[in-house]
Amino acid sequence: MIKVRNYVLGQWIAGDGVETNLYNALTGDKIGETSSQGLDYQAVLQYGREHGGKALRKMTFQERGRMLKALALHLMERKNRYYEVSAWTGATKVDSWIDIEGGIGNLFANASLRRQFPDLPYYVDGTAAPLSKGGSFIGHHIMVPKQGVAVHINAFNFPIWGMLEKIAVNLMAGVPAVVKPSEFTCFLTEVMVKDIIESKILPEGALQLICGLGRGILDHVDMEDVVTFTGSASTGKMLKALPQFAERSVPFNLEADSLNATVLGKHATPGTEEFDLFVKETVKEITVKTGQKCTAVRRILVPDNLVDDVQKAIAARLQTTKIGDPSIEGVRMGAMATRTQVDRVRENVRRLSATQQMVYGNMDSVDVIGGDAEKGAFFSPILFVNNDPFRNTDVHDIEAFGPVATVMPYKTMDDAIELSRMGKGSLVSSIVTPDNQEAAEYVIGAASMHGRILVLNKDCAKESTGHGSPMPLLTHGGPGRAGGGEEMGGKRGVLHYMQRTAIQGHPTTITAITQQFQVGADMPEANPHVFRQHFEEMNVGDTVFTHKHTVTDADIVNFANVSGDNFYAHMDATSLEGTIFERRVAHGYFVLSKAAGLFVDPKKGPVLLNYGIDEARFTKPVYPGATLGVRFTVKEKIDQEKRSEDDIAKGIVKFLVDVYDETGETVALATILTMVRKLDQSK
Repeated sequence: MIKVRNYVLGQWIAGDGVETNLYNALTGDKIGETSSQGLDYQAVLQYGREHGGKALRKMTFQERGRMLKALALHLMERKNRYYEVSAWTGATKVDSWIDIEGGIGNLFANASLRRQFPDLPYYVDGTAAPLSKGGSFIGHHIMVPKQGVAVHINAFNFPIWGMLEKIAVNLMAGVPAVVKPSEFTCFLTEVMVKDIIESKILPEGALQLICGLGRGILDHVDMEDVVTFTGSASTGKMLKALPQFAERSVPFNLEADSLNATVLGKHATPGTEEFDLFVKETVKEITVKTGQKCTAVRRILVPDNLVDDVQKAIAARLQTTKIGDPSIEGVRMGAMATRTQVDRVRENVRRLSATQQMVYGNMDSVDVIGGDAEKGAFFSPILFVNNDPFRNTDVHDIEAFGPVATVMPYKTMDDAIELSRMGKGSLVSSIVTPDNQEAAEYVIGAASMHGRILVLNKDCAKESTGHGSPMPLLTHGGPGRAGGGEEMGGKRGVLHYMQRTAIQGHPTTITAITQQFQVGADMPEANPHVFRQHFEEMNVGDTVFTHKHTVTDADIVNFANVSGDNFYAHMDATSLEGTIFERRVAHGYFVLSKAAGLFVDPKKGPVLLNYGIDEARFTKPVYPGATLGVRFTVKEKIDQEKRSEDDIAKGIVKFLVDVYDETGETVALATILTMVRKLDQSK
């Protein structure tokens, strides 16, 4: 029997006494116990702020991203152990894959976000705002990591994914975490956290673990902390109402279980691929994780003339689903996490039975293969039919958090939209239809009450991740009953853990703070030419002022011949009446091409290649006779890691290309991206 411990204050600590006994969901056998009684939560939070927080805030986004990638690779090497322990929670191999490798996938996805952030510990948000006529006073925004700790209170259903999808985001932002998984399945979280701590990939204090009930942890949260809760709507609302959240302005993100709906479009009739997809996906949502997902389908909306077809097709597929010990060949649905969950689901099935008809399943018995049907936490899939969902509305209020769903009819798409909205706010909805107009009508009508909508048809089915799978680069959360919160979402999620601050000053000062060149800042002449400098030697703001070139008619003709661009404004001076042009005009791409000829130092040097152009704009027509020059300025520097020992050590340098004419006015702007060799090849 195991004693599941807490990792706090830099050590593994067993709480006083026993708060929770832990059981194998398949056999009902006791496997361990846990407690968090006696922990000093004020000290735990302060330890995270002072140790983990300080270390993370010193790291740049590039370093944090590489840290997450290293952690993901480390955990993938050890995943087999997690699968072994996950089986104790009643999970099948597919269930465990979603939890374990889906969670590690969040680390990989957030690690990749480093390419969207500067090589700084903080983020520069948006573009500068001019605040004066002369340009000597501007405004900007930066976002810095909150100097608090993220407290994550997670549900029992995803002991690993629930932790990793949250900490991947706050660690990328530079904020430490205290994770409190459900006490019922914390034994799986503990196994992974042991590997994380032993790896020493994260700074000490960046991750702490509370495996017991955690009572009192929220008493000590403060204004720079962030609290997230995943679980039931009722518990979430109770926690959100605690006075410290209002009194101390502590952010609270609630992601609650919701009555998610899937819709069969009117064009997805029996015999179409979409009809078969709908049945397959719906049954998957009922049986995967035994329906214990906050995103699982609870309400099945189908055209009124197809209720019988859908009901029979789902029941037939459920009939072939083998339930029991996932280690036995052919078993596709395991147990619920605990007997407590079984009792709660059974009670809600009883309540739902008062207003709708059960057409498949038995809430009091289930045939299982392996395991223990009496002592284990097994429960039969249940399918209801509700023929009058606008009047019999329990289905829109009561959630049985297990393998339970209800088929209900709709007459028009407006009816389907209204029924989906009667769930009072959902994490996700889906529509299966081959008709894009039908899909658009549903999405636009239902979106305001849903955090995510999946549109499924035969064209995307092969690669679709399904109704119930939130993705790390998309937001996860929903309005109303779903909690009104938002997490993940790629860069959006990271910014939730940062404080946005407006900064004002001279462009040179703002350049120094943001480490991004701001128009109007000092532009010291680069010496030597920037193409002769290594990555470490360049400074933001250093500028090459090029020699000049006077544009001729021959330039325009020659560029047209080379490019094949014979647009009338360049080649036919007789066709310009009614246009904005006074006479034939030079190609914009000629202007940029000529700019490159002016700013490039052609000899071999530290610059390895130019791999792209961003934000190209042509701001003023260039006519023959115009004389062009270029101000070529180091705009931003971003470090890159070596991919192997043999790789060239290099960084990314963004250059501002400002092309101006004889009047001094800018005619074209662009940002070019270059790879530049480092002086120190060991890094």
